[in-house]
Amino acid sequence: MKPNPSATATPAFPEAGLPERLGPPDPLDAAQQAAADALINGPRGGIYGPFRPLLHRPPLLQAIARVGETLRFEGRLDTALREWTICVVAREASNVFEWDMHLPLAEAAGVPPAALAAVERGAPTPADLRSDLALARLVVRELLTGHRLSEETYGRSLSAWGEPETVELLTLVGYFAMVCWLMNVARTPGPQSRGG
Repeated sequence: MKPNPSATATPAFPEAGLPERLGPPDPLDAAQQAAADALINGPRGGIYGPFRPLLHRPPLLQAIARVGETLRFEGRLDTALREWTICVVAREASNVFEWDMHLPLAEAAGVPPAALAAVERGAPTPADLRSDLALARLVVRELLTGHRLSEETYGRSLSAWGEPETVELLTLVGYFAMVCWLMNVARTPGPQSRGG
């Protein structure tokens, strides 16, 4: 594990490289197989990430998959804002899967590499970062550390995005925090190890 560059830096990914401890059930029962088939034949094209442990509870898997699909494929947020926010959540939650999965998507969406590198190191947000991206990082931090938004941050969010997109961003943060926590406990391998 790499040492932290500062006292305020986010810790490294502690589960990276450890053996998975809550993988898919083996063998799958009929409901689990149906849920697996739906993932394989859906927009994800496979069983990886949080859906590996979620296969233990097919109704949860299906509900959570639908929320994730809505956020990622039917959302109203700008692609760079969405992918940046997912990366910030993944880093704040020290989750290797979502970080490795969404880092290239954020880069492809135009998020500056220097900003992503700052998030990875736990360094301050670069001063020249797009204002909505800087605000999203603040929203993530306030939610994950204080479990709410300050009046100032809430007001800035409404000004930047309006009510519908603010609700979507808050839900995006909560969704990805949830799946990161699940995978951290399950020690789900990163996307380079995707299988199933």
